[in-house]
Amino acid sequence: MRAHENGSAKAQARSRREFLAQSGVLAAASAVAWSGTVRAHVAEDPAIRLALIGCGGRGTGAVGDAFSVPGAPVRLHAVADLFQDRLEGSLNALRTNFADRVDVAPERCFVGFDAYKKAIDELRPGDIAILATHALFRPLHLEYAVRKGVNVFMEKSFAVDAPANRRLLRAAEESEKKNLKIGCGFMWRHSKARQALVERIREGAIGDVHTLRIYRVHGPVYVPKRAPDRNPIEFQIRAATCFNWVSGGFFIDWHCHNVDQACWVKDAWPVEAQAMGGRCFAEAGNNFDHYCVEYTFDDGAKLFAFSRHMNNCWETYSDYVHGARGSAVLMESLSRPNPRIYKSQRMEKSEVVWEYPEPDVNPYHAEWAVLLDAVMNDKPHNEARRAGLANLAALMGRTAAHTGQRVTWEEMMNSEFRFVDDVDHLTFESKPPIEEGPDGIFPCAIPGVTKEI
Repeated sequence: MRAHENGSAKAQARSRREFLAQSGVLAAASAVAWSGTVRAHVAEDPAIRLALIGCGGRGTGAVGDAFSVPGAPVRLHAVADLFQDRLEGSLNALRTNFADRVDVAPERCFVGFDAYKKAIDELRPGDIAILATHALFRPLHLEYAVRKGVNVFMEKSFAVDAPANRRLLRAAEESEKKNLKIGCGFMWRHSKARQALVERIREGAIGDVHTLRIYRVHGPVYVPKRAPDRNPIEFQIRAATCFNWVSGGFFIDWHCHNVDQACWVKDAWPVEAQAMGGRCFAEAGNNFDHYCVEYTFDDGAKLFAFSRHMNNCWETYSDYVHGARGSAVLMESLSRPNPRIYKSQRMEKSEVVWEYPEPDVNPYHAEWAVLLDAVMNDKPHNEARRAGLANLAALMGRTAAHTGQRVTWEEMMNSEFRFVDDVDHLTFESKPPIEEGPDGIFPCAIPGVTKEI
């Protein structure tokens, strides 16, 4: 999915599923049993059909995660992407690894801006649409899937600006009314190790939580200068991580995981944010390449979010919690959370009073086990609303950094700023929301000048 990465970015910002696979995290998705009644109307083919919309690394990985669940009759039935080469690359990889689970005839391969509709139209009630394009398209695609009455697994991130986020939340509300099953890509909430720590913190193991710190600091993803004959819309979508209007940018697309995890611990959403940030390297596209956000919760507790993507700097991907009577490691690294509790603020081995006693499950597989169990046995399961609210919290932090202003939850929720006026009718002939200057450099936000709310 990411183009033009340098060596550090390949080591630090590679596909998260690839990273976990290489790290040796245990696969522990529970086997699911089918009640045999929910899908009686499709008895001629009781398998759960998947339609993959967005054939990059995340989408391809999500299909593999679905196939990992023992006892779940799941098959890939249709695929859709903006680009033929990505569609073919995804199908080739999946057929190599899961030949007996991929049943995608040529007439069920769709390319183009409207391909998502055609793929979803191939599904029946009870089937699952995997929404794995970049965040620009997520609200539009979720809205259509809900209208068609199919279940959904949607990857993060979920919207690039507040109007799009409200659209996603409206679709989430409608999906609840229809009793649809929706999983989102915040897989850390399905980590047994993290769940055990959060339960202990909620029980008072470290006292009242007053401070949280979350870090995603590692190498960059750089975008090259666009060749004059290269379509600008295609160019920016293919380099999506470097453009706020396509992916939400580094802070949204990458750091929303950590923001959601911290809010899970706190069991609350922040009420305001103020932030600083900037761009040291123009190759970061129209992103900042570093952000520092101070979130405030209603009780005065603070969440500090640090995001930096540069070479030759200190690197970590970790989260910490501080309470009145102790502290905790929520995540030591992406591949090994190793959560633990300390009896003081000194995070030293001698101060440890609890740590998770065994290797964690693979949360990518675990989230699919929960979703498929809900689909097969008609159990309540819908993460769409929470995904939208976590995304809004991340948007609030990015907006505070880009504008240089203090931003409240209400201001963010009601903001009318949008990057793309009519995403429903975007084409490769559309005027790009951002254009490079004569030097080939894309402009970034200027705090105190930029209006993004």
